[in-house]
Amino acid sequence: MAQQATPVRRARLGRAFGPEPTAVSGVVLLLPDGEETSGRRPSPLLAAASVRALGRRLGRAGREEGLAVHVVHYRYRGWNGDAAHLASDGAWAADEVVRRYGDVPVCLAGTGMGARAALRAGGHEAVNSVVALAPWLPREEGATSPEPVKQLVGRQVLIVHGTKDARTDPELSFRLAARAKKANRDVCRFEVHADGHGLHQYRDEVLALTEDFVMGVLFGRNFTRPVRDALAAPPPLGLRMPLASGFGRWR
Repeated sequence: MAQQATPVRRARLGRAFGPEPTAVSGVVLLLPDGEETSGRRPSPLLAAASVRALGRRLGRAGREEGLAVHVVHYRYRGWNGDAAHLASDGAWAADEVVRRYGDVPVCLAGTGMGARAALRAGGHEAVNSVVALAPWLPREEGATSPEPVKQLVGRQVLIVHGTKDARTDPELSFRLAARAKKANRDVCRFEVHADGHGLHQYRDEVLALTEDFVMGVLFGRNFTRPVRDALAAPPPLGLRMPLASGFGRWR
């Protein structure tokens, strides 16, 4: 009996959050969290659940502007060393946006390991901005080379990290942001005091901050004062900007 060929795994885009605009003028690709090493296929339902609140928020905020928001469904759960599967799938998703919608600006927005993927895939020519929420980053002493940042030149970058993150050291995202800022002034980083990896304690503030940034980088809306200050301030001030309780309620 002939051996049946193993089907090739492919990444895919989930359905757009809410009604997809008739004319798409900007896209957010949501990159969910993942694992450091795993050859298993992710659960689409669990992946979507982890970024659903953000997807709904952005979909509502940008609907009149022509924003489409999609979750990227990975081929594998794991980053998997040099294969960097999640980053590769992020780059594939940006290609798919170009194929579907043409020349529109793309924001990669990731959480955890997906935030690392967003930063790594940020050099794609269609990408104009990156949001990295609680990015998982390798410890520098164990890495053969530091996490790259040159691909972020010309992109606007927002990093958000809880100061009590027990899964990935927030100091690592500060160091990456500091290196990125030397090559690209359009980098800012907010610290969420006493929040953990999931950024649940100040979820509303994190969602409001992300909305503010995304609507600004994709559609030219005015940033709120804290975001403007964070982008303009020299290190370390603009990379250790505290996210104020109640952010977004007073806009």
